[in-house]
Amino acid sequence: MILLLLAAWVGLTLAEKRTERHGVSKDDLNNITYYGLLAFVIGGRLSFVLQNIPAFIKSPLGIISVNPDIFDPLGGIAVAVITAVIYGQRRELKLWNSLDALTPFFAILSIGIGLSHLAAGTAFGRETDVAWGIDLWNATRHPTQIYETVASLLIFGWVWLQKQNPLSGIHFLTYAALTAASQVFIHAFRGDSTLILNGLRQGQVIAWISLAVIFAFFEYRLKENHEG
Repeated sequence: MILLLLAAWVGLTLAEKRTERHGVSKDDLNNITYYGLLAFVIGGRLSFVLQNIPAFIKSPLGIISVNPDIFDPLGGIAVAVITAVIYGQRRELKLWNSLDALTPFFAILSIGIGLSHLAAGTAFGRETDVAWGIDLWNATRHPTQIYETVASLLIFGWVWLQKQNPLSGIHFLTYAALTAASQVFIHAFRGDSTLILNGLRQGQVIAWISLAVIFAFFEYRLKENHEG
């Protein structure tokens, strides 16, 4: 959790340095990030509680427990996105400009997620005999957490060094496409993958679908710019 908080702080600090080039004020950037993170924490906890109501009826104080396992990440993300969208609409912020302004924040947070996985031993790799394997959970495994962290570092470096694109949204979509592509690679070495449809890795399927959606948005933005 500390690594994620540190990553969020660094990401927001870097995003502030370039926010005005995307037509978003620092105040709006800070507010949308703050409300989004708050909604993520509260929404993730409430989503978990709603999915396990019988257990919390017996022990209602568990709702305010500091146990980080009482949390639903997908539910938290959904609530955070809804909160950010509502804030953006009320402030009349342009969606693509806001996403471009937040890209450094997302990129650094991805690095923090990789490091937190490494620290906790989660998102672990499958067993291997490669020389760079790490000992984890009573086996030598692919260091997928390190793969994830290195990939996120390279992606951050790429998007940070890119010149500003006159077409809003391309900056964010580039980051999103590179991140989805890295997940296709990384999930091939994960040892905790959920298998679906006769052996397909769920993480890879989600990453491929994400790539398809991202490329569709790329085409949409380019077409919209051409017509404009």
